[in-house]
Amino acid sequence: MKTLKYSRQRESIKACLMNRRDHPTADAIYTCIREEFPNISLGTVYRNLNLLVDLGEVRKLTFGDGKDHFDGDISPHCHFICRNCGQIQDLPPVPVENLQANMQPHIAGQIERCTVDFSGLCTDCMKAGSH
Repeated sequence: MKTLKYSRQRESIKACLMNRRDHPTADAIYTCIREEFPNISLGTVYRNLNLLVDLGEVRKLTFGDGKDHFDGDISPHCHFICRNCGQIQDLPPVPVENLQANMQPHIAGQIERCTVDFSGLCTDCMKAGSH
């Protein structure tokens, strides 16, 4: 396996993600990283995010809003997505062993992982009367 060259920019991107719980898009990470690296390009941020995903150090999440979100927490856990404001919250993991075992006979292949996401209205949107 090829040795990966150290990159201050990549480490900064990773650190930015580790310190956030809002599951930012690449654009939001780019804005954050530009404070430290004013000349960094959006393309460099995308390339490094995709490399971190390929290395298994970051998760790429897609929730149907047309944007990729990134999560620095790669431990197994679920998400709650507000259908009104788009806020994404981390939830504790749920045991999926029975779900996987029950679904496996219906799949022409082998399940390797299971992701569980919940959607609805967050407390703020409920208070605001958003539907």
